[in-house]
Amino acid sequence: MVKIVLPDENILEIPKDSTVRDVAKLISERLAEAALAAKVNGELVDLFYELDEDAKLEILTEKSEEVLHVLNHSGAHIMAGAVVDLFPDAKPTIGPSIDPVGFYYDFYIEKPFTQEDLEKIQKRVEEAIAENTAFVREEVPIDKAIKYYEKEEENKFKVEILKETNVDTVSFYSHGNGSFKDLCRGPHIPSTARIKAIKILNVSSAFWRGDANREYLQRVYGVAFLSKKDLRKHLLMLEEAKKRDHRKLGRQLDLFDTADEWGPGMPLIFPKGETVLDVMRKFWRTEHKKAGYDFIQTPHIYKENVWQTSGHTEYFLENMFPVDLRGEQWYVKPMNCPGHMMIYNRKSHSYRELPIRLAEMGTVYRYELSGVLHGLFRIRSITQDDAHLFMLPDQLEDEIVGVIRMTELFYKTFGFTEWEYFVSTKPEKAIGKSEGWDHATQALMRALERENLPYKVKEGEGAFYGPKIDVDLKDALGRKWQLATIQVDFNLPDRFDITYIGEDGQKHRPFVIHRTIYGATERFLAILVEHYAGKFPIWLSPIQAVVIPITDNHIEYANEIVKILQEVGIRVEADLSGDRMEYKIRHATMQKVPYIINVGEKEIETQTIAVRSRGNKVEYGVLVNDFITIVLEQIQNYE
Repeated sequence: MVKIVLPDENILEIPKDSTVRDVAKLISERLAEAALAAKVNGELVDLFYELDEDAKLEILTEKSEEVLHVLNHSGAHIMAGAVVDLFPDAKPTIGPSIDPVGFYYDFYIEKPFTQEDLEKIQKRVEEAIAENTAFVREEVPIDKAIKYYEKEEENKFKVEILKETNVDTVSFYSHGNGSFKDLCRGPHIPSTARIKAIKILNVSSAFWRGDANREYLQRVYGVAFLSKKDLRKHLLMLEEAKKRDHRKLGRQLDLFDTADEWGPGMPLIFPKGETVLDVMRKFWRTEHKKAGYDFIQTPHIYKENVWQTSGHTEYFLENMFPVDLRGEQWYVKPMNCPGHMMIYNRKSHSYRELPIRLAEMGTVYRYELSGVLHGLFRIRSITQDDAHLFMLPDQLEDEIVGVIRMTELFYKTFGFTEWEYFVSTKPEKAIGKSEGWDHATQALMRALERENLPYKVKEGEGAFYGPKIDVDLKDALGRKWQLATIQVDFNLPDRFDITYIGEDGQKHRPFVIHRTIYGATERFLAILVEHYAGKFPIWLSPIQAVVIPITDNHIEYANEIVKILQEVGIRVEADLSGDRMEYKIRHATMQKVPYIINVGEKEIETQTIAVRSRGNKVEYGVLVNDFITIVLEQIQNYE
């Protein structure tokens, strides 16, 4: 018999090797019917997973958030089967579910898929769902699996995956008549009909393993839901997201561009984009100065020995840019952390000096595979708002609270209203002492509880070097973005021998927190563009007002207004082009400028301005000082 602990802390004793479905039936037939998947000790499994030892068990139904991941993973499997049915020469490669919802599957096929092909795939997927056949799992020895893909399927991609797998057995899943089976860890839903709504969305090109030097693939995207209503809602969101695409708006608003010709993943930030980033930096610096942070600057490149000390050459080498300097091996920095450790270590520190908070807006460079690059969301040159906090063990909780409060302030100020906290705990493989992990994990949880903030626990999902808090932000469309991280680090303090002198006169290891709030400033800018659909609040707008003279006779007065507004700190420009006034107004509107100011003969006579605000509301006879008062108040209030 084994003991199973349920979410309500009740304990069931069941025969060893009972399945999750057996336990669901034991609880109630109704639960067994509603069950779609489960979590065993925090890990997702399907219903025929066998319980061979004591465990914590949570059975997932339609009401469980995690079940969408399983549903979409199953959707990818069904779609792959449909593609192989329709296109026997297609070679499936990998097909994961993706965040926040959806899936894709990559196929190697000679002829690219057309829209007509996608319609055929959609129809075949719907037929497979209607057939309501069970997903069947099969455990296969690794050598037999390799032979299957070499001889029967002639799929070199699956063979490559298998030959890199260091296990004795792997799992396959099949559905329908079993003609299509796929190498897969699972889990999957019990049967195809449990997917109530599915949509094949589009197809794009991709490269095997994201490497432009490897095979060219077709990536088919889809999404699965538990109801048609949820699918319709999601499709409407996707249509709105297209309109807000930061890549399109970035060019339209003259903010940035990410074209590949000068270097994939290396964006160019234009003056207006830099203005927004500068506003973000100034706000960041002001708030960090208030919170007692010291600002530092570290180099963009170090000799190899620095990265050997930090462990990057051992664990992160494939993501680093190497530089050969006259026979010496250097690397462009993928992280700011080593420099922060070295600055802390420049002198001895007493326990009386702690906490020490070091902050830097530092640009790092990571070699992301070309297949995963995406606008400013995924780039190779990344400016991170990094900070490292060095503290005594009993200061840890207070320092975490300080970071949480700053995070809350930032997101509220930038106009967001919803975010979630997640605490990731010790993984199976970890460094550091157990008591240190326990102390750090409890400090993270207590800090959130002190602030009355709900959180979810991700069991075993911490980094090998420490537990952490992650913050997922929701934008105007309800999409989630993982941004802030509050990471306790047991690795670098050891590698760089970070110490302080304690009350006993001996050296001790401080606790170290590595944290970001924006995450990456470029990515945060892209999120802001899509969140506001390009209509930045006034305090963030790169241009806060445009002055448009009605005729050339009014240019001198327009320039006077520009000078007055600039002197008080309002970001303003005049449109002195030869275009008609109506076109100038349309252009400023397309640029989503908060205020359009018209000046003509009447405004010169009365020494006033005509102000057009967003929504085309026009107010005439506005005194310049009154306009200044309104705008400066909006800027001060972060409106």
